[in-house]
Order: sequence, then C-alpha cells, then structure tokens
Amino acid sequence: MNKNYSLNELAQIAEEIIKNAPHKVLLFHGDMGVGKTTLIKEICEKLGVDDVAHSPTFSLVNQYQTKNNDTVYHFDFYRIEQEEEAYDMGIEEYLYSNDWCLIEWPENVKNLLPLDAVAINITLLENGQRNIQLKTNKL
Repeated sequence: MNKNYSLNELAQIAEEIIKNAPHKVLLFHGDMGVGKTTLIKEICEKLGVDDVAHSPTFSLVNQYQTKNNDTVYHFDFYRIEQEEEAYDMGIEEYLYSNDWCLIEWPENVKNLLPLDAVAINITLLENGQRNIQLKTNKL
C-alpha cells in the first residue's frame, strides 16, 4: 500500500490498513505532528473501540476493549530512553498476545519488535495531504 490521502479520507485509510495488514503489530513511523495518533484513533474506532483513543505519552500504553471484547493496545515510546524500559513493562507479552498493538515511535524499541510487524510510514506532503506506505518483512 502506497497512497496519498487527505484527512477526510482517514476512515477509508484506516479500513484499508486493517484489511491489508498481515499482522496485528503495526509500527507507525513519521515526524512529530504528521498524524500518527489521529490515524491510530481512526483505526481504534474502525476496530470497534468505544472509548476515545488518546496518545499514551506518559503511561507508555493504553488498553482499549472493542465491542466484540477484543483488546487493542496503543503504545507511545517517544519518551523512552532505553529499550530495557519497554522490556521491563512486559512489552513481549503484549506483542505476542495476538491482540492489536499500535505503536508510535517504534524506532525506540526496534530490537524488541517482531520481525513480521507491519511498518506504516506517514509523510506530510506540501499540499497538506499525507503519503502512507505500508510495508512488512513477511513474505
């Protein structure tokens, strides 16, 4: 998946990600303010989360339940300084739980991530649109 989109197309983009992601661990890459959290909020809504998703910058992880009683985890590792912090919080249990794990700033915990996680790169374009690229190592 590689496409440009505007904010009014966010719901469609979220649906495409859910449909096309071969793994439930999604890694969101992009500059500060590019729209990672906004996209994650939309994905949570499409997965059936009733709560309003917000960035867990200080708590590192927020847990949400869907209408089908599935669990969605939203991580924000922006403030993490060493991977050991994520390891100590039990990140491996989350990542291998088969629940949705939506991770902002995954580069700060790159050595702890599953090899088949889905990388989502978001770039802000000059016209205000975003470019999104979805990539996976899984063949």
